Amino acid sequence: MQRLRELRQRPAGLVVLGTLALLAGLAVLAVLVLSLLTLWWSFDLPPLDKAVDYRPRQHLQVLAADGSEIAQFGSERRVFVPIAQTPQALKQAVLAVEDAGFYEHEGISWKGVVRAVWSNLTGGIGGGASTITQQVSRTFFLSTQRTLERKVKEALIARQLEKTLSKDEILELYLNQIYLGQRAYGYGAAAQVYFGKPLSQLNLAESAMLAGLQQNPIYANPINNAAAATKRQRWVLERMQRTGAITEAQEAEALATKLVYRKPAFVDVQAQHVAEMARRAVVERLGEKAYTEGVRVYTSLVADDQRAAHAALRRALLAHERRQPWRGPEGFEALPADPEEAARAAGLALKDGRDDDDLRLAIVLAASPRELVAQVVSGERVTLRGDALRWVQAALAPGAPQNLALRRGSIVRLLAQPARPDAEGKPTPASWTLAQWPQAEGAYVALDPTTGRIRALVGGFSFTRNQFNRVTSAWRQPGSSFKPFLYSAALEQGVMPETLVNDAPLIDAAGNASPGLRPGNWNPQNSDGRFDGEISVREGLVRSKNLVSIRVLDHIGMSAARQWITRFGFELNRHPNNLTLALGTGSVTPLQMAAAYAVFANGGHRVTPVLIEKIVDAKGQVIFEAPPPVPLDGSTRAIPARNAFLTNTLMRDVTARGTAARAQGALGRSDVYGKTGTTNDAVDAWFAGWGPGVAAVAWIGHDEPRSLGERESGGGLALPVWIDALARSLRGVNFQPLYQPDDVVAIDGDWRYVEFEAGGFVVKVGEPEVPPPSEPAASGVAPAGAASAPAAAASGR
Repeated sequence: MQRLRELRQRPAGLVVLGTLALLAGLAVLAVLVLSLLTLWWSFDLPPLDKAVDYRPRQHLQVLAADGSEIAQFGSERRVFVPIAQTPQALKQAVLAVEDAGFYEHEGISWKGVVRAVWSNLTGGIGGGASTITQQVSRTFFLSTQRTLERKVKEALIARQLEKTLSKDEILELYLNQIYLGQRAYGYGAAAQVYFGKPLSQLNLAESAMLAGLQQNPIYANPINNAAAATKRQRWVLERMQRTGAITEAQEAEALATKLVYRKPAFVDVQAQHVAEMARRAVVERLGEKAYTEGVRVYTSLVADDQRAAHAALRRALLAHERRQPWRGPEGFEALPADPEEAARAAGLALKDGRDDDDLRLAIVLAASPRELVAQVVSGERVTLRGDALRWVQAALAPGAPQNLALRRGSIVRLLAQPARPDAEGKPTPASWTLAQWPQAEGAYVALDPTTGRIRALVGGFSFTRNQFNRVTSAWRQPGSSFKPFLYSAALEQGVMPETLVNDAPLIDAAGNASPGLRPGNWNPQNSDGRFDGEISVREGLVRSKNLVSIRVLDHIGMSAARQWITRFGFELNRHPNNLTLALGTGSVTPLQMAAAYAVFANGGHRVTPVLIEKIVDAKGQVIFEAPPPVPLDGSTRAIPARNAFLTNTLMRDVTARGTAARAQGALGRSDVYGKTGTTNDAVDAWFAGWGPGVAAVAWIGHDEPRSLGERESGGGLALPVWIDALARSLRGVNFQPLYQPDDVVAIDGDWRYVEFEAGGFVVKVGEPEVPPPSEPAASGVAPAGAASAPAAAASGR
């Protein structure tokens, strides 16, 4: 029986042995085939130049003077960070989750290679367990296809990299090249994108968050899916603790750290028009390479000044728009009756809309005369009642015109009102109000009057909607803000601040023209509707009297006046050769006006505006650098120092008690100077002036010239922008009295050139041709440095 059993079992053993032999043969064959394929593919490997001579594609970056980011251009966001400057916590986090044995192995995970071979032989999915070196091989040289060829080539290239580069060099390539979502390539860019800070400033919790992004950067990043990103971060911290990179206490502390993410559209400094100016300058020099080689453009902008200017201009334009009629919703979307379906439909309707930091796009979910409920892009629901609806009450009434009516499905804009303290000083919650996109536009520019460096530049309300840069390209009539240049010309013709000028119509009630003038049918008026007879040149500017300016211009002559204004940088062909010049009917840009007012601010010197300080490449090598500021000496002088001094005393009275009287009070200082400007029918509103260390101009108007409103003016529209922006520029700046030249003297409460100390200047311009005014003009102005005589503010125009 035993023999029989042995005979029966022998064939089965032979089968097993045969099967094993077959498998061994197949394995040998597979190894042989793999060896032959490996040998074959080894002749088809790419050169390692891309990794050995690493030149990452880096975006063009535009920065303020202090390094704050203004904008970036390019399809990839990348901030190259050398391995020596990479925080240890980030390196430990990445190694813990990607390749804990990185510094021990020779570049290949044999387990991963075997798995890939087996998967391909059995029809499974290849890949997995790649080392960091293999990932660098794949990222730099290969596709992401899951094939045996790719996996083998990945291993071969990894071995070559390990022989050619150090471990730190390989890790540096990985940390700077890997994609981490939101167009961020490398951890330096990811730190900026997700946290708004350089890599060196990341804490452990933030480092772990970034280290977890590599697995699924598109869908599991903090912006697209914060919950998934947080889950991954916790796993990274757990891995770090298990590998000994951190302690349990450090892990617990990191888990308890609250992460604050940067808004997707956030930039440090809002200056898109400046960014476009910088982009063009770089592309002109470097062509398309500007977008890929990590070029950085440093501008002269003072970050805080720019932030204040941007906010001030937007605030003024939104306030002006609030005084305009309601124009109706921006669109309409039919919403389902079911609340949940309606919320989803509202989200889809708003998804592709153009949202704004201040004017939030929203869709109305319910509307009645007493309450309006709307949903903003983020999904938040907002309820408006009371004063928030007063402006649009007619649009909520039954029977409102269809184009104006507010109803369920209306697409509107909401403006967030910041929290303000109540009467008892307690904070109140932020509120919302209905708004609409401003139709008027504006511009603001400020520069350093001694160097010409531009401190702030805002070219319009929204660069996204309109790229036109009104600071540099809007040629508009300056109105009365041009008068100081003509008064400056008059000083050189013997007209002093105390000179009396006839404030009377050019054509009297009987139709007779004023002596010496030939106005034809032109009979301009004063903005205040009054004629005050003989008043001083000083009072004429303080009250912005048009008829005084016209007679002063007529007295000095067109030729002398036109030649004089060229000293400030104005172009003659853009200014009329007739008496309308006295009313500012020429054409200027806000930047040109700021440079011209800088002449008064620096004591009489011309400066050239400068925006771009330097352009550097990714390694910090300088491609371009602006020349240093030119010393203000005889070669830069445009007007005499005494001329600038006397003109400044006139403009100081304008900001103390004239058309810009609120300037000194609002800023709490008397060393600010300037002039309002309002053109006919309030088409253009200006304020131009200066304070210690800054000359600035604000303009508001429509791109297609039309009235801003019957009661609008430079003092009411542009001056608040200037005040709000200057408040930041002058914060912490000590009071600076005017420098008094030796060749001026104070006589009888006003200033004269020294040669006129005993008289000889022009005492009167024009003889009175109208009855004396019913209300006496103010007289008596204190010299610079003394308190001015109290007087009522003018109309504010």
